[in-house]
Amino acid sequence: MASVIFPQRDLEQNEPLLRAINGPEPDHLGQTGKPRRPIKGIAVTVTFSCLLLLSLLALTLNRPGRPEASPASESLSPARESLSPAVVSRGKPQGVSEKAFGATAGDPMAEVEAFPWTSDMLSWQRSGYHFQPRNNWMNGPLYHKGYYHIFYQYNPDSAIWGNITWGHAISTDLINWNHLPISLLPDQWYDIHGVWTGSATILPDGNIMMLYTGDTNQFVQVQNLAYPANLSDPLLRDWVKYPGNPVMTPPEGIGSKDFRDPSTAWVGQDGVWRLTIGSKINKTGVSLVYKTSNFTHFELEDTLHEVPGTGMWECVDFYPVSTTTKNGLDTSAYGPGMKHLLKASLDDDKHDYYALGTYDLAGGKWVPDNPDLDVGIGLRLDYGKYYASKSFYDHKRGRRILWGWVGETDTEADDLLKGWASLLTIPRVVTYDAKTGTNILQWPVKEVESLRRHTTEFKDVVLEPGSIINLNITSAAQLDVSAVFEVDEGALKSAVGNDVIGNCSPAAVRKALGPFGLLVLADESLSELTPVYFYIAKASDGTLKKWLCTDLSRSTKARGVDKQIYGGPVSVLEGEDYTMRLLVDHSIVEAFGQGGRTCITSRVYPTRAIDGAARIFLFNNATNISVTASVKIWKLDSAKIRPFKIDS
Repeated sequence: MASVIFPQRDLEQNEPLLRAINGPEPDHLGQTGKPRRPIKGIAVTVTFSCLLLLSLLALTLNRPGRPEASPASESLSPARESLSPAVVSRGKPQGVSEKAFGATAGDPMAEVEAFPWTSDMLSWQRSGYHFQPRNNWMNGPLYHKGYYHIFYQYNPDSAIWGNITWGHAISTDLINWNHLPISLLPDQWYDIHGVWTGSATILPDGNIMMLYTGDTNQFVQVQNLAYPANLSDPLLRDWVKYPGNPVMTPPEGIGSKDFRDPSTAWVGQDGVWRLTIGSKINKTGVSLVYKTSNFTHFELEDTLHEVPGTGMWECVDFYPVSTTTKNGLDTSAYGPGMKHLLKASLDDDKHDYYALGTYDLAGGKWVPDNPDLDVGIGLRLDYGKYYASKSFYDHKRGRRILWGWVGETDTEADDLLKGWASLLTIPRVVTYDAKTGTNILQWPVKEVESLRRHTTEFKDVVLEPGSIINLNITSAAQLDVSAVFEVDEGALKSAVGNDVIGNCSPAAVRKALGPFGLLVLADESLSELTPVYFYIAKASDGTLKKWLCTDLSRSTKARGVDKQIYGGPVSVLEGEDYTMRLLVDHSIVEAFGQGGRTCITSRVYPTRAIDGAARIFLFNNATNISVTASVKIWKLDSAKIRPFKIDS
C-alpha cells in the first residue's frame, strides 16, 4: 500500500511523515519477462561510438560485472583509508578534454575535503544493466556475423588518463555482453600516444574499413586505417593496421590538435565514398568532408557545415532520418522522404547538439531547416550528463541506434577508489517526430525489456498540491518506470501567469503549475532524493513553456559531487498528457519525456538510498493544480556482462 505525505511548505522543508493517509493499492502484475532472442544480420555501414578522450579509464579488476558486496565489518570503514591516489590532469597538453567535473591537480575542487566513501557505497554505484567495461570506458557498436561489437578506449593500468588502447566486447542483443582481449594497442609512431575514436564502414563486399584517430609521437592528431586480419572470424579478434598509415593528416589551416573523430562513410551516386571529421577554425566549429575510392587515399573536398562561435566539433555524426516511416535508413541513403541529421559534440561545453536539415550531395553542403536551431545553438540530444554519442544503422532490424558516453560527476580520486569510471547509455532507437516536424525521438531498444521481471502498477492517483506519495517499492535501484500525468486543462487556462524562467526551477521551488513528477533513488526519510519532473511556466500573456528536469541538489550527502539541475524544453502538444519513462540503474538515471522528444541522463551517488533502502515516490509541488498520475514500474534483472570463453 502506498502512503501519502503532505509537506508543510515544499520538498526542501519537508518533514517526512508529518501526515500519512492510505494511498492506492497497486495492481501486481507478476512476472512479465520474455525470453531473449539473438539478433542476426549484417549492417551495411556501421560506426563505433565516438569515444571522446575525455572519458575516464579504469584499473584492472579481477572480477566481471558489479563487484560483490564486501563483508559487513569491511564496509563500515572508509574505503579511502587504504588508498590515497595522486591525481594528475588527463591529457590536456595532448589536446584532450579535461574531465568536466571533479578535482584534478590545481583545481579548486581538490581543496574540498574528501568524502569517506565505504566499500559498500562504491560497490553499489556500479550499474546492473548498462554496459561498462570491467575497468572502463568506451567506443561503439558494429554488427558482424551474429554479434554486435563494441570497441572502447581503455587504460589497462589506471582509472585516469593514459595508455589509451581499444578494449573489445561482443553481444547478441545489445544488453548482455562478453569481454574479449584488447583489439588495438598504441604501438606505432602514428598512434603511440593513444588509439582514439574510430568509426567503421562495411563495404558491399563485406570488408570492414575501420578509421580511427591516432595521437602521434609529436602529439599530432592523424587518421589511420585498420581492418580485420580474418574476416571470417565472427569475433573479430585480430586487427591489422594499414602499413601506409596515416591516411589523413591535418590540412593547411587546421591545428595539429584539432583534427579528430572520423565518421562512418557514405557512398554517393557517383560511387565515391565520403566521411566527415570534426575540427575548428578559430572559434568556428566545422565538419570537414574527405572523399575516397579505396580508403587508403583521401582528398579533402570541402566543409559539410560550420557554425561560428561553437568552438571545436568532436565526434561528428551524419545520417539520414526517414520522414515517412519509423524505419531507420542506411548511412548512404539519399532521396525524397528523408532529412539528414548533423550532430556535433562541442568541446567547449561538453554537450551534444544536433539539427535536422537538407543534404545536397552534388553541392556537398548540408543546410539546417531552421538556422535558429543550428548545430551548437539549438537542440541537444540529451540535456544531462551525456557526450560523444554515435549512431549506427542496424540492418537486421532496420533501425538507427544511438549510444552516448556517460562520464562520472564525482572526483577522479573517487574513480581511482572505485577502480572504474564511465559507462554507456542504453542503446536508443532514433526516429523522426512527425507530430512536431522539428526534432527526433529517442527510445530505449526493445531488448532492454527482456530484463523486466516483477511489475507494479498504480492507476489514476490524484496528487493534490504539495503531496508526496511513497510507492513502497523496495530495493528501487534497478527499475524501468513509465508514468503518465494528466493535468486539468481548465486549471492551466485559469491560472494567473507571472512566471519568467528560461529553464528548470529547483524541485523545491513551488510555482502555480509545477513541478510534478517522480522522486527516484530516495531514502525513506527523503534525506536523499533525485526528482525527475515536469515544470510548466505561464507567462503574463498566457503562453506556456514546458520543461523536463532532473534536480541533483539533494541526490547525495557526499561532498565533491556535482549536484546541478539538468533540464530542457519539451513539446507537449494539444491533447497530449505529460509522459515520462525512467531507466534507473544504481548511479545512472535516464529520463525520456514525451516519447523521447527530450532526454536527460544523470549520475547519482547516494550514501543512504542504496541497496534495499532505495525508494521511489510520486510528488506534486505545484500550488494551484492537482495532477492525476498512472505509473507502471518494472524491476529489472542485471545484464550478463562477463569474459567470453573462447572455447565455447
